[in-house]
Amino acid sequence: MSDRNWRLSPSDFAFLWEECKRCFYLKIVQKFSRPRPIMPKIFKNIDTRMNAYFSGMKTREIISNMPDGIVKYGERWVESEPIQLKGKSSTCFISGKFDSVINFDDGTYGVIDFKTSERKSEHIPLYSRQLHAYTYALEHPAPGKLALSPVSKLGLIVFEPDDFYSESDSSAYLKGDLTWIEIKRDDISFMKFLGEVVSVLEQPNPPGGSPSCGWCQYRDISRRTGV
Repeated sequence: MSDRNWRLSPSDFAFLWEECKRCFYLKIVQKFSRPRPIMPKIFKNIDTRMNAYFSGMKTREIISNMPDGIVKYGERWVESEPIQLKGKSSTCFISGKFDSVINFDDGTYGVIDFKTSERKSEHIPLYSRQLHAYTYALEHPAPGKLALSPVSKLGLIVFEPDDFYSESDSSAYLKGDLTWIEIKRDDISFMKFLGEVVSVLEQPNPPGGSPSCGWCQYRDISRRTGV
């Protein structure tokens, strides 16, 4: 295991990790991913269009209580240098594509995600891991990869649709509030989280499946029934 350098995607740090450590392990260690779920693309489409619309815009033109700056970098790939965690025999690195980065007027940067969601969604705290991962990669990049430092703020721009309009030309519109939700930066907690992740990946066998994981339940039933 000492020669392993795990590639970690920030997008897996929220739902996949929370839903099932076994599925997370199988994806990273054994390259055995879950089948792609059949999900509506509408939320991703809205987030992507928000990203494109706000590109190059001043932050105060988006939401009045945001720090002064400009949305400068959109949907760029990042990769970190290898991360050696205390007490771990293997290393890991971050590789993924962020939504946007703000260049603040004071010369620092902000890593942000666009989300179509309820502002009080219980999922919002999970996105902190993703933002911290992109931040680490930007401040500790692999050679030749995008480097931006220092990152002073992390946050979400959340769109919560609450009204619908239709026009005579058959076009339609969603209307709702935009909210800036700042995420407190906590590098110590993020590195502790990475330590937990690598501890799971260094196990010789996959951990047990989560009782709430539909994929694991399906596999287990299939094995028992021989179907």
